[in-house]
Amino acid sequence: MTSPGPAQQTRETLSQRTYRRVTRRIVPFLMFIYLLAYIDRANLGVAKLQMQQALGFTDAIIGLGAGLFFLGYLFLNIPGSLIAERGSARQWIAGIMFAWGAIASLMGALGSPLFNGIPHVTQFYGLRVLLGTAEAGLFPGIIVYLSHWYIPEDRPRAKAYFMVTQPLAVAIGIPLSRWILENADWSGLPGWRWVFILEGLLPVFMGFVTLWYLTDRPQRAGWLPEAEKRWLMAELKADEARKTAAHRVSVMDALHYPQTFLLLTVYFLIVTGNQALIFFIPSITDGMKSMPVAVRTLAAGAPYACSAVGILLNGLWAHRTGALRWHTALPVLATGISLTLVILSAGHPWLTMGLFCLAGFTCQAYLPAFWSLPTTLLGKSAAATAVGVICLGNLGGLAGPWLFGYLKTATGRYDTGLWVLAGCMLVSGTLATRIRAVSIKHDQ
Repeated sequence: MTSPGPAQQTRETLSQRTYRRVTRRIVPFLMFIYLLAYIDRANLGVAKLQMQQALGFTDAIIGLGAGLFFLGYLFLNIPGSLIAERGSARQWIAGIMFAWGAIASLMGALGSPLFNGIPHVTQFYGLRVLLGTAEAGLFPGIIVYLSHWYIPEDRPRAKAYFMVTQPLAVAIGIPLSRWILENADWSGLPGWRWVFILEGLLPVFMGFVTLWYLTDRPQRAGWLPEAEKRWLMAELKADEARKTAAHRVSVMDALHYPQTFLLLTVYFLIVTGNQALIFFIPSITDGMKSMPVAVRTLAAGAPYACSAVGILLNGLWAHRTGALRWHTALPVLATGISLTLVILSAGHPWLTMGLFCLAGFTCQAYLPAFWSLPTTLLGKSAAATAVGVICLGNLGGLAGPWLFGYLKTATGRYDTGLWVLAGCMLVSGTLATRIRAVSIKHDQ
């Protein structure tokens, strides 16, 4: 094999330097933002342990309210991704943080005189829809924002670091929310109210920090050395030229592209399974009465600590192989198999906990590869539109928790709902094998 010449060695060194500098600058910050968002989305699963009795809510009401969060995603997915592409992603993300933080804190006022005259269930449903609407543009906006800073072959690795935030938010957020629930009783307010209030205030503050810290595009990055800036801008321009030549750039290109809707279906089924688990796993593990409370609390967060490892490993592996389709499909299929084994392990709590951890390891590992597909297959407004369309799959977050809660209320058991979730994962993984076989190593 011929060794690379000096020009190639210089290019590789420059690309590595640029990648490291950009990653250190923006990824940890975006991770923290998304961690706050995911905690505010998922803390209902812990708060329900007290608020359910206080407000007289059934599991079906909690499940529907959890899912109604995702109804809000209908409103701002596509506009949010296009605003991030064509306008200021920095300002858009900051505005979203102000709105969602304020609404998340208002959840702590449910059933209080502030909402006098409005039925408790109506208050709950309304605030969940508003919270989803406020947060709807955040994820697609960040996905588009990352495409402004990373060339295609670096995106799975960068997104692996960013998306590890999802399970970390659950792994950290569940014990944190549980601690607040059981220890915060200030000013005569019960712990479940403080869960919402305290975890909603920080995003408002961080919205101001976002306006100061983030940079919209490389050409405006004063913190990036000139040589690295020129190299990155040239590489991103070359990638867009390739997509333009393939006629995959305009908004309508995304809507005419069948793969967009295949990705939407795959994502909908995955979210249906994952979101139901996030909201109800604290209740499932709380029912393992043979275990101490501390172990039950750990069991609720442990699967998502395993998810963090799965996302990182699969994202880094996808960076090496470039096989985005299989790094999407195989983890989802493995999750369906693990959830099936969870059901069959009933009556053996330690085995059940281990299988939940195995399901957790794979259930979100698809994320870096999956979310690299739209910006690899499409360019500019087409990719932004596709991201927005695919994010409509978050409506699975409405279907999953509602259906799971309904089945639990109707049967008094969790296993029926788990069968449905396992089926969603198996069907989704099978469909994912039909995703176009794009390789970020060779399709440049």
